[in-house]
Amino acid sequence: MNLKLRLIAMNFLEFFIWGAWLITIANYWFGNNIGDPSQFGKIFMTLGISAIAMPTLTGIIADRWINAEKLFGILHILSGAAICYIPQIHDPNTFFWCMLVAMLFYMPTISLSNSIAYNTLKSQNLDVIKVFPPIRVWGTIGFIAAMWTTNLTGSKSNEMQFYISAAASFLLGIYSFTLPKCLPNKTREEKSFSETFGLNAFKLFKNPKMAMFFLFAMLLGAALQLTNMYGDRYVDNFKEVPQYANLFVVKYSTIIMSISQISETLFILAIPFFLRKFGIKHVMFISMLAWVLRFGLLAYGNPAEGLWMIVLSCIVYGMAFDFFNISGSLFVETQTSPKIRSSAQGLFMMMVNGFGALMGSYLSGIIIEAFFLKPDKTFDWQPIWLTFAAYSAGIALLFFFLFKHKHDPKEVENVNH
Repeated sequence: MNLKLRLIAMNFLEFFIWGAWLITIANYWFGNNIGDPSQFGKIFMTLGISAIAMPTLTGIIADRWINAEKLFGILHILSGAAICYIPQIHDPNTFFWCMLVAMLFYMPTISLSNSIAYNTLKSQNLDVIKVFPPIRVWGTIGFIAAMWTTNLTGSKSNEMQFYISAAASFLLGIYSFTLPKCLPNKTREEKSFSETFGLNAFKLFKNPKMAMFFLFAMLLGAALQLTNMYGDRYVDNFKEVPQYANLFVVKYSTIIMSISQISETLFILAIPFFLRKFGIKHVMFISMLAWVLRFGLLAYGNPAEGLWMIVLSCIVYGMAFDFFNISGSLFVETQTSPKIRSSAQGLFMMMVNGFGALMGSYLSGIIIEAFFLKPDKTFDWQPIWLTFAAYSAGIALLFFFLFKHKHDPKEVENVNH
């Protein structure tokens, strides 16, 4: 098989595994009365814990002792086994621990898949910057395909979503052992403990501008998973309202929510223009305003005359997600020395997807349970979304006035050199 096609298949399955349950797990959790909102918030905390704890550790293992593609395969088989067991669990605490095990095995495979792709492309003397993005976009397509599969098979509220994910995980695990070899680096340079674990990047907190940037990265990271946690559940809940119960958008809510991921792939193309025109600070500020719009539109949308708001909120998601993550990564690239650049990128992702996701998942569950549950234990959705919108607006305003960075067009151009 063509090398690029093999990497496309790897990326497709990598994110298909995640997309099969990430957006729909709330339907399963609350539909089967497994636990309350605060306990559900802890389930999404497993993503943050795993993002903090595992990628660096598995990266070291792949660098020193075992082929990356073999480690990648082993982790997927173990993750698949844990996901496969989840439908047998009905206790929220046991559910948490099983999901944590699954995520500890799964989350580091995201960075490992990139390493395998980079290594394979470089071994063929291909231009990674040019060739990799069209391969990686198939990961997002895989995520969307999984959402559609879960919805079209009638699995968005039952245990089949986990079995679909586990099956793909086992398939990718086996397939991984056929990928080109990514050997450990036998002639590696000895590094100190702090260099090995990327702790040198924490020195950036001595720089007030970088410290402010990482603080806002964490605060905005708290908002990133909220619509993954509750978006599909929100639209699906309209089935309880007789006038909306039989509408297409309610029955196929997961497909509607997949517009968010489709939008992601399109807004990536717009980033270079916006960065050159407005600069990194303003692009990140636009992202924060987009989160306000995303949550605000969900607050007032409905599956009938307000359907345009739900659809527009999904389109806005692409801007909200991509503009911060990619422009933030580019900011780190332009502001750090080559010696700690990789560690600094790791720190950025840790603040967003690690500490930020932990904070957002935990606190959102507590807040919803304390203030936004009706007497019959159903969600009071409009104030939930408006609270999230107000939070994002507050972060946006603070960022605009407190984060000092002057736009230099050459800064953006220098990223490519």
